[in-house]
Amino acid sequence: MLQISALYIYPIKSLGGIILNTAKVTDRGLECDRRWMLIDQNNRFISQREHPEMALLRPSIMPEGLQVTNLRNNSTLLIPYQPLTNKMVEVTVWDDTTMGQLVSSAADEWFSNALGEPCRLVYMPDNIHRPVDPDYAPDGKLTSFSDAYPFLVISQASIDDLSARAGEPIPINRFRPNIVFTGGEPYMEDGMTHFTIGAIDFYGVKICARCPIPGINQNTAQRVKEPLKTMAGYRRKNNKVYLGQNLIHNGEGSLHVGDTITVLDMKPVEVFE
Repeated sequence: MLQISALYIYPIKSLGGIILNTAKVTDRGLECDRRWMLIDQNNRFISQREHPEMALLRPSIMPEGLQVTNLRNNSTLLIPYQPLTNKMVEVTVWDDTTMGQLVSSAADEWFSNALGEPCRLVYMPDNIHRPVDPDYAPDGKLTSFSDAYPFLVISQASIDDLSARAGEPIPINRFRPNIVFTGGEPYMEDGMTHFTIGAIDFYGVKICARCPIPGINQNTAQRVKEPLKTMAGYRRKNNKVYLGQNLIHNGEGSLHVGDTITVLDMKPVEVFE
């Protein structure tokens, strides 16, 4: 039996994540997931790829807003759930352009100090609709400020197998999943094209090509060789390494740790080099 073992959201793109027992599913992914994003002076997204220290900026959900703590100096910032400005700017996530609402000058100053370069914080309000790549999903499917898709699923068995191959425990937070499940064989998620959790349908549309972020220790912000070195030996194709399945969905509701995953359709798994 497949069961959800962990749920994660990443309210501010590329900052630390939050582990949940229950998460609400919205039209564009889990509630609060990647609804905020830092942008540079060219309005392009900022990530751990260039600033690994972003791993040490940890958000938490508070009644009055999102609180971010900088683990390097324990300074904190409270971000109200509603931005304090009405100004919208065009922002870039990879090849996509969409709109973001500037949050506040105080947030801009705090994050600029934390990263050592000018940046601004933007929010995606409900009336901004960013479509998923139409090459992999039907019209009308949305995502927030994620790289491309509203969900990422990884099995714990895959992480356990990777850890055994690497000869050291690999924390799952290196891979920034939304849904983690137990049961089944390692890398089963590669072939999961349709499954349900409660009344919500999920569809696997594309296995996830991994950027350098899995090679960043999320507790120290240091770049390390594993797990990318090991993955290159058995999860590589066309000079990229892969782990996890990107998802789209139909339906809204809630997910809970312990929920059963019912697989309705599988496809042949990828053949790696």
